[in-house]
Amino acid sequence: MGGVDSIKGDRLEALAAAFSGVLLQPRSDGYEEARRIHNGLIDKRPALIARCRGTADIVDALGFARESGLEISVRGGGHNVAGRAVTEGGVMIDLSLMKGIHVNPNARTVRAQGGVTWREFNRETAVHGLATTGGVISTTGVAGLTLGGGLGWLLGKYGLSADNLLSVELVIASGDVATVTAEEHPDLFWALRGGGGNFGVAASFEFRLHPLRQVLGGLVAHPFAAAKDALRFYREFTAGAPNDLTVFAGLVHAPDGSGVPLAAFIICHCGSPDQAQKDIRPLLAFGAPALVQVAPMPYPAMNMILDDAFPRGALNYWKSSFMRTLSDEAIETMVDRFAACPSPMSGIVIEHFHGAVTRVGLSDTAVPHREPGYNSLIASVWTDPVRTDENIAWTRATYAGLEPYFAGRRYVNYLGDDESRDAVQSAYGPNYARLAKIKRTYDPSNLFRLNQNIEPIVA
Repeated sequence: MGGVDSIKGDRLEALAAAFSGVLLQPRSDGYEEARRIHNGLIDKRPALIARCRGTADIVDALGFARESGLEISVRGGGHNVAGRAVTEGGVMIDLSLMKGIHVNPNARTVRAQGGVTWREFNRETAVHGLATTGGVISTTGVAGLTLGGGLGWLLGKYGLSADNLLSVELVIASGDVATVTAEEHPDLFWALRGGGGNFGVAASFEFRLHPLRQVLGGLVAHPFAAAKDALRFYREFTAGAPNDLTVFAGLVHAPDGSGVPLAAFIICHCGSPDQAQKDIRPLLAFGAPALVQVAPMPYPAMNMILDDAFPRGALNYWKSSFMRTLSDEAIETMVDRFAACPSPMSGIVIEHFHGAVTRVGLSDTAVPHREPGYNSLIASVWTDPVRTDENIAWTRATYAGLEPYFAGRRYVNYLGDDESRDAVQSAYGPNYARLAKIKRTYDPSNLFRLNQNIEPIVA
């Protein structure tokens, strides 16, 4: 194959001589496992996988790829559904071995390297009774989630992951290493809070932490026959939800493998136990639920509550968009379309935006999604490759059916691998033009393009 096989051996040998991580070519032991990411639908073969152990490895791998004229991809946790962490025939800069985490409990900060997942992050911060907004699924990588904004269970109280970001150690396209903060490279710091992987390779992140040991969380599921009433109740309930309480709704299938469809509320309350019981009482009193599993739990356990629904290696195809409100017509469309869902692993999830996430200015960070409302996610998950076309077709048809109710805003971390440039512009809205100018400054040749790409504005 092309790529590394066609490069002069001395260049590769020079990289290998200094590299402290692992370099894998297609015939190397471990290559097949290393090229696989969370989404089993992605099947690409890099010419070289550079498994970095530190910032110097990133600098060297980036220089090698740039000098060799090879496409670059960057892998953090490897969870992003679009699969752009893997290049076909280029160099994958793999950060998944970079697992360093250092908590400063006195300052209530933490620094985490680019390969850390939220499960690993939460475990370390929980030792000190601290947390910050992380992913809804704990196997998600800290890097990709944060760079795309980072919605999670604590968004009503503490905002997005990106809203809690204090600094980034970033290797930019030139190979220079920048410490990026609100004071140093402020334009770049603004862009990194939502602009994705467009501006460099993030070697590590520093976050603000908050005191949190325990939440009241879990699942309340209703029979599918009550789905429309349940979603209408959810709309009314979330209109007055306190900041401490995040409730997502979902049309899902029973986790026992029976395929029974359900309408569910997923609950996380991060306030005092007494207030939590008071705030969720209406949720527990509504209707005749088929299942109630709500209890006090450590925050890391809450962050793992949906993990089993998204197993590594399953085939994934997602589409999502924001809604300002859940109209009766939108609810009816969701329920009717879900009744035709071809996979017992798929779901439609509704994520409520309120509280702290909406108190940040639209252009204070690169993330423009600051209005109260809902992010609707059609998450198709299946295991049989023979049924790929069927599942993708259902997802697209469901999205098309809901399109009249969308607000024209998209969450960049949920964009798939087949989205148009218009989808990326919708994800950034009025912030896109500023992002393109910053891209021109730091990556004028668009070296970092295997992402939800922001093209540099031509001078």
